[in-house]
Amino acid sequence: MTARYDYSDWDGSQEWGELDPDDLLSELTDDLLSGGDLNDSLRRLMRTGMRTRDGERVMGMREMIERMRRRREELLKQGSPNAEMERISKALDEVVGQERGAIDRLEQEARDSGDERRAEVTSDVATERRMSLDLLPEDLAGKVQGLQHHDFVSSEARERFEELMEELRQQVAQTYFEGMSEALSSADPEQLARMRSAMDALNTMLEQRARGEELDPSFEQFMENYGDLFPGNPQNLDELLEQLAERMAAAEAMWRSLSPEQRQQLQSLANALLEDMDLRWQMERLAGNLREAMPGAGWGQSYRFRGQNPLGFGEATDVASQLGELDRMEEVFSSASSPNALDEIDVDQLRRHLGDDAARSLERLARLTKTLRENGLIETQGGRTELTPKGVRRLGQKALSDLFSQMRRERIGDHQAATSGAGHDREETTKPYEYGDPMNLHLSATVHNAVRRGGAGVPVRLRPEDFEVVETEALTRSATVLLVDLSMSMPMRDNFVPAKKMAMALQTLISTRFPRDYLGIVGFSEVAREIKPEDLPTAMWDYVYGTNLQHALALARRMLAHQYGTKQIIVVTDGEPTAHIDDAGEVWFNYPPVQETLRRTMAEVIRTTKAGITINVFALDLERTHYPFVEQIARVNGGRTFYTTHDALGGYVLVDFLRHRRYLRPAS
Repeated sequence: MTARYDYSDWDGSQEWGELDPDDLLSELTDDLLSGGDLNDSLRRLMRTGMRTRDGERVMGMREMIERMRRRREELLKQGSPNAEMERISKALDEVVGQERGAIDRLEQEARDSGDERRAEVTSDVATERRMSLDLLPEDLAGKVQGLQHHDFVSSEARERFEELMEELRQQVAQTYFEGMSEALSSADPEQLARMRSAMDALNTMLEQRARGEELDPSFEQFMENYGDLFPGNPQNLDELLEQLAERMAAAEAMWRSLSPEQRQQLQSLANALLEDMDLRWQMERLAGNLREAMPGAGWGQSYRFRGQNPLGFGEATDVASQLGELDRMEEVFSSASSPNALDEIDVDQLRRHLGDDAARSLERLARLTKTLRENGLIETQGGRTELTPKGVRRLGQKALSDLFSQMRRERIGDHQAATSGAGHDREETTKPYEYGDPMNLHLSATVHNAVRRGGAGVPVRLRPEDFEVVETEALTRSATVLLVDLSMSMPMRDNFVPAKKMAMALQTLISTRFPRDYLGIVGFSEVAREIKPEDLPTAMWDYVYGTNLQHALALARRMLAHQYGTKQIIVVTDGEPTAHIDDAGEVWFNYPPVQETLRRTMAEVIRTTKAGITINVFALDLERTHYPFVEQIARVNGGRTFYTTHDALGGYVLVDFLRHRRYLRPAS
């Protein structure tokens, strides 16, 4: 069957592809080797992001937070409800001016008519209407209340005032419930009665749930009766409450952005516009119930709107709602301790604010641990995320691949010896069987020998002297202990991570290509300790002073005592010995090294040499480690000393290991 692929434009419904687990490990490797804690490394990767092998950028939380802050500034500069109140107040002043002009014209027309009675009556009316306007309070709410009871002379002024009132009702209603402004601002008694009924039913459900009682009406029945008033399409009561609480909290934040005087004016204005007392009481009751039911909705926030343009109260509440969303997302990002915590972020909200690239990055970051876990690279034990054996091997393979890619191209063999013997790969030659040879019989040569000896005919009778065996290529076996300096100077000079990478690469090389070889790993600082391969990625340098090469060599010698093959110790260090263990078993440290430390270390070198073990020293930091002691080790032991840098360390060690494994001839 032929695979079929369909392509389409991105519409927000498609799922993003998974991050490649190898890309993730590549990003984690240096940080993990440096810090030794996979959980910390995952958190840092979440913060910084990464770039995949194909060049795609996965945004980190730090960049997203910066974008959120820029988005917050954009929202705050869109406008200001203060400017909106000034605009409305100015519009009301224009209505008053328009009305005064109409009163003046009406009075002048009456005087011009020559009818004294008309002029007298009109003058009384004009005086009354002017007094009504003169007594208007200065504050916005007072003007609105006064003009609501004013008997307009100008039909144009009355229409303009009614338009303003309708606009204000819509704005004030929008501050409470998004999508319900039409019902709240309606003067239709039936619509208002239905709104009161919906509020009462919702409050009843909230109070019943707070008391642990069965809901009456049920959520389903409530939505069947009043669902059109709540356009957020909630699927359950919690979703409905979350939507309402966030909207009310945003309205409160918008109100708190005003000065106390303006806030009082707006409250009075809302009371004047929403004259239904029972409806106002139900809304206040709902606000209190929502505070108790949804304490984390962002109550008590306030924002400093800095725009110069008027921003309607409903629009300002929308902006405050968006600012609340940004605040909650930033709080999750700032406190997230694992990728799983990012599941709390609403991807659609993030997409609205920061775009598709941020949403894609979020979904990928949230699946970091899942991707690694599904590929068998990590596991969670006791609340901690750790590498699995497969993950450790993958890290080693990556380190080995990186080191070989840095080395110059050269032909590296498989440590073949020039002689044949007991081994693994079959040769094209045969030899007469000798006692102790593997029974890899070459059948045709064996039968040929028997026929030549006994003549033609059947049956062919075989004798031991007829046996011909296939020769195999002789393979060497080596036993190596790697000594890695874990003293404080290693990370201080940027040598620690390259040394761990080299150790992991060497362990991977031996376990995959030379499984019969032995590799032990010893870390040493004040004292020495064996490090198991599975613990190597998380092994850390020691926060102590001292480079105890004496103890490290003694431990390595004991580890090699029961091994066979060519034995060697590889030492990776950035300085001469500065610590030793005395006769009482106590650690003695001194810098610069004292004669006793050098004497005891050299005594261990001599014991190692007598045991037939070669010591090869890789000295880091050329300027600091041109010390005579490491060269003296080479003269006494017969091994070699390499002066190198941390960048070239891995290549040096691997090439030397591959080129200098010695063939161990069996005793004759």
